[in-house]
Amino acid sequence: MLNLVHLRVLAAVARYGSVTEAAKQLHYSQPSVSHHLSRLEAATGVKLVQRIGRGIRLTPEGRLLANRAAEIVGRVDAAASELATQVDLRAGRVRLAANASTLSTIVPNAAAELADAHPGLQLSLYERHPVEALRMLRHGDVDVALVFRPADAPLDEEGVRLVHLGDDSIYLLSLREDDRITDHRDDAWIGGCDRCQEELKSVCGRHGFSPRIVSHSDDIVVVQALVAAGVGVSTQPGLALKAHRRPGFHATELSGFRRQIHAATYGDPPDPPAVAAVVAALTEAAAVTCR
Repeated sequence: MLNLVHLRVLAAVARYGSVTEAAKQLHYSQPSVSHHLSRLEAATGVKLVQRIGRGIRLTPEGRLLANRAAEIVGRVDAAASELATQVDLRAGRVRLAANASTLSTIVPNAAAELADAHPGLQLSLYERHPVEALRMLRHGDVDVALVFRPADAPLDEEGVRLVHLGDDSIYLLSLREDDRITDHRDDAWIGGCDRCQEELKSVCGRHGFSPRIVSHSDDIVVVQALVAAGVGVSTQPGLALKAHRRPGFHATELSGFRRQIHAATYGDPPDPPAVAAVVAALTEAAAVTCR
C-alpha cells in the first residue's frame, strides 16, 4: 500500500533533484530519506531511483509516480488548509498565483481589502504565468490562480472553475502616436517567453504578418525602456501600462483584442470560506482596476 510519507519524500526528491536537498527541505536525515525511498520501492515492486555517481536519478517509473505523488501531496495539504479555515476567517492562509500585470495592479488592492476585513488571514503570493499558475492549482500548490485568456478560448481544465473578473485591452507600444500595427510588419519586435510570444504572434497574424522578434523580455519595465530607446516595438496589456508607464513611447489600443481575466479555483463548489473571501476581494478590486 502506498504511504503518504513515502510519496512526499519521492515528490521532494524529484522536485529538488537530490536526496541531500530533499532531506534538508523535509527536515529529515539523509538516511531517513533513503529508507523511505527503499520502502516505497518495496511497496510498489518497481525500481524508482538509480544511483549515478554520488547522486541519484529517477527511473521512468519513478518519474511517473513522482508526478502523481506531487499532485496527491498537494491536494492533501490543500485539504488540511481548507479544514483549518472552514470554521471562520480568523486564521488560515490562502496561496495565490498571478502574472506580473495582475499581481501589480488587481492583487495589491485586493490584499489591502482583505487585511482590513480579515486581519488574521494570510495571503501568500507567487508570480507565475497562467499556464504555470493552473498547474500549481491542479497540484494543490496554490488555492487561487489569476489567469488570462482570449475571450473565445475554451477552458479544457477538468475540475477548474472560473470567476470572470474583467477584460483587459492589448496595446501597441511604439515611438509614433496613432500607429497602426501593420506599419510595423517589417520592423524589429520585442517578445517575451515562448508562451507570451503566442499572444503577440496571434495579434500580428490577424493582421496578415508574422513579427520578426529580435529581443526578448518578460519584464514590463524592460520592454517599455527598449521601445522608448527605439530597439523595437511590442505589445502590452492595459494592466501592465497601469502598473508602470515610462515616458518616451506611445501606446495605441488594438481594437478587437482583449484578454479576459479570471480567478480560477479547483474542485467542487462551494469554495472554502477563506478562498471565497479572496475571490470576492479580487472581484471588487478588478471592478475598479479594469475600467
